[in-house]
Amino acid sequence: MDFNTVLQRRYSCRAFSPDSVEQEKVDRILEAGRIAPTAVNKQPVHVWAVTNPETLDAIKGVTRSNYGAPLLLVVGCRPADAWVRRYDGKNGAEVDASIVATYLMLAAENEGLATLWVGSFDPALLKGILPGTDGYELVAMINVGYPADGSAPSAMHGSRIAMDEFVTKS
Repeated sequence: MDFNTVLQRRYSCRAFSPDSVEQEKVDRILEAGRIAPTAVNKQPVHVWAVTNPETLDAIKGVTRSNYGAPLLLVVGCRPADAWVRRYDGKNGAEVDASIVATYLMLAAENEGLATLWVGSFDPALLKGILPGTDGYELVAMINVGYPADGSAPSAMHGSRIAMDEFVTKS
């Protein structure tokens, strides 16, 4: 799929089909996240790919944004391993995790899948469910799957600020 088409088609899906995602697609999506750029290539990011129905069911208790996706990608970062900007001490871990999450979502769209970035969740509860999360800051939960019949972008999807408000040219 043409990259600009991927960008234009991707929307926040809030209704997923129960159909599972083929492993080959999952592998390509995860590879896209793995090769995403991070500051100084430190790669302080980890992804938990959740498909187990019992685990997905348990995770329903950490957020109200549950829409039946058969795949959940949880993106976390380890601030202790990240690049830090010397001028003001800004830690790049969360930015790196956000870049990885964006690559995951765009790769999923390229595979014909829908996504939803969930930022509203209880990270302490999620850490209690997912193994290996100690030392990580959990940044995003990404629902991934085939959109359910009738799924469509929200009314606000196409609303964007004007270009002259978005960018300053000098």
